[in-house]
Amino acid sequence: MLMPFHFAYHVDDLEAARAFYGGVMGCAEGRSTESWVDFDFFGHQISLHLGTPFASAPTGKVGDHMVPMPHFGLVLDLARFQALAERLRAAGVEFVIPPSLRFAGEPGEQWTMFFRDPSGNPIEVKGFARIEQVFES
Repeated sequence: MLMPFHFAYHVDDLEAARAFYGGVMGCAEGRSTESWVDFDFFGHQISLHLGTPFASAPTGKVGDHMVPMPHFGLVLDLARFQALAERLRAAGVEFVIPPSLRFAGEPGEQWTMFFRDPSGNPIEVKGFARIEQVFES
């Protein structure tokens, strides 16, 4: 059984973060104060604190794409991946890398998408037809 992770990072606007993570991404809000807010990020805990978001640049080469580094994200089954991609499209979220198939026909075949939260923090979401493919090489 996987255990939830906890990740705390900076955002520059808590209300914009609430609208994005709660409204667009559909994450339930948890505890909060005037300077931070927690979300249930698909079974994991993220804590968004007011501050300067982390800097990132497209410096990581994965397949045919240069991806923002550093970044964080999550792994979903393909149905949840597709549903989230549609929520993001419907909300007008601009993709750094739009939903696309990576490593087609190879071990670890996956769908991926990259986008940024309102503070510019890069997020990757992967989708697998079989979750066991996550660690295939």
